Amino acid sequence: MSEPRSAPTVGQVVLGRRLLDLRERAGLKREEAARILRVAPATIRRMEMAEVTLKIPYLQLLLKAYGVSDLEAEAFVQLAEEANQPGWWQRFHDVLPGWFSMHVSLEGAAAVIRQYEPHFVPGLLQTEDYARGVLESGAIGQTSPDEIERHVALRMQRQELLTRQDAPRLWVVMDETVLRRPVGGAQVMRAQIDKLLDATKLPNVTLQVAPFANGPHPGTYGPFVLFRFAMPELPDMVYSEYLTGAVYLDARTEVAAHLEVMDRMAAQAATAHRTKEILRDLRKEL
Repeated sequence: MSEPRSAPTVGQVVLGRRLLDLRERAGLKREEAARILRVAPATIRRMEMAEVTLKIPYLQLLLKAYGVSDLEAEAFVQLAEEANQPGWWQRFHDVLPGWFSMHVSLEGAAAVIRQYEPHFVPGLLQTEDYARGVLESGAIGQTSPDEIERHVALRMQRQELLTRQDAPRLWVVMDETVLRRPVGGAQVMRAQIDKLLDATKLPNVTLQVAPFANGPHPGTYGPFVLFRFAMPELPDMVYSEYLTGAVYLDARTEVAAHLEVMDRMAAQAATAHRTKEILRDLRKEL
């Protein structure tokens, strides 16, 4: 049987969707594909949903049955071998919840990341001291000092995607509450605001603050992240976190509703230029 894991890499998700498409184009049902491998139909479903690691011998048999040419099958297998390699974040498996490892994989593969945050500075823009202060507050549960440092190290490594050659576009809307809530004291907050100001200088980062004075807005239900990918196999996805886990939404109606809310919030929030002024003014108050 194929080996299960806590969360798939994006590469495995893409290949699973391609495998599903190939089976349907070949006119085969899951039950028929299962007979080829002498496994239960549920195993085919789990392969196509990226719930298990793709075993190469199984993959080769399916590709042949689906009428894929030898050259195309060889390329597919090579991609599967690469996708089966653990993501860099799996080195942090001791502190990384399974429900969040998929988030790290998605943000690393996204072309556009749009985020609404009403509570804290987003992890991709936090300083080490700010991140440590958030973690020490117990915001993610009870953790030891060593575990907190591991979380901080993971968070800092995630931030490297913003300055890589193929960096995604990051567009964040934050409530003013985020900047008014003290984390770690005045010195930590000054450094955090400096980091936000530095981030606004990056060509791929847009930051907007939703001021109190602007009144309520449609995103007050809670934080969420929108991912958009260059790969046609991956639809837009929404990540929404709660106290002990998270949900990933890819239904068109749900994604469209979140996108509409995000657009409305961006239109209502302070402009990127005005946001820089707000940040500078807040820093002077500290």
